[in-house]
Amino acid sequence: MSNSSVFEVKTNLPTAQLDVQAQKLLGFEGRYTRVKKRLQLILQANELDRWSQTYHKRKLAVIGLLDDQYPLAIFHGDVGTGKTANAEAIANRLARDANLEDAILFKLSNKVRGTGKVGEMGTLITQAFEDISRSIGPGKGRAFLIIDEGDSLGASRSQDHSHHEDKVGVNTLIQSIDGMRKHSGRIFVILCTNRLRALDAAVIRRASIVEEFTRPSDTERHELFTKDLGDIGFSPVDVLKLVKATAATDTKPAWTYSDIRTRLYPAAVSLAFPNSPLTIEHFYQAVAELGPSPVMAG
Repeated sequence: MSNSSVFEVKTNLPTAQLDVQAQKLLGFEGRYTRVKKRLQLILQANELDRWSQTYHKRKLAVIGLLDDQYPLAIFHGDVGTGKTANAEAIANRLARDANLEDAILFKLSNKVRGTGKVGEMGTLITQAFEDISRSIGPGKGRAFLIIDEGDSLGASRSQDHSHHEDKVGVNTLIQSIDGMRKHSGRIFVILCTNRLRALDAAVIRRASIVEEFTRPSDTERHELFTKDLGDIGFSPVDVLKLVKATAATDTKPAWTYSDIRTRLYPAAVSLAFPNSPLTIEHFYQAVAELGPSPVMAG
């Protein structure tokens, strides 16, 4: 297997497609601002000395300690809460805001797990990181790596059922992340997982950012429905009823963004198409028939 085959996505940033994606993500601007502020210490590591000299007339001891930061963020939360979409959009916005013309977005495929042959997964992970390192070259290139379903690579080595190959894979992933520090923030990794507690403690310990993604609140679902369905002409009362219908109950969790956009909307439209106009009743019927996705155990 060639190392190029383990990348599900490999694209130049910034791209208009991810600009559009960001516009569809509720709360993106606030999350981006928060994450960017914390990332600056890694992405602009070379500027820290200058900042310290400007404001303190010397290099503060704490600046040296910041060199130990790892270029890793962990986005965790339930299935369908927008972790990967936000990771892609954040990387794209970072590249745009920094006026980068040579940034590349990589998204690791589960093919990196290999076919089960001894040593294959570790070799593929090493090759993938080497490919990324080569891509940025000796100049000012930047790379962002998204590892989706990160618990499939970084699961705890202490688990009783952990296979030898899985442990080797985790060790290689940790070593590869450690090796990224030599690039002074020019390569940054965002690991997305549905099960934070399943990750190896050494992986979590290396994260400079741990960002939680939760199911949308009543206010966020109201904003979502208002934004997505505003041109249909539903009344405020109708929208509020839909918000309530997708809220958590004693027996069911609240609906996720993915539940709403990839399951509820198509189901409602299918009930109306092709013989009737789309009404709020079609959405209520779809809610009753589908239900939210179950909570992923941590």
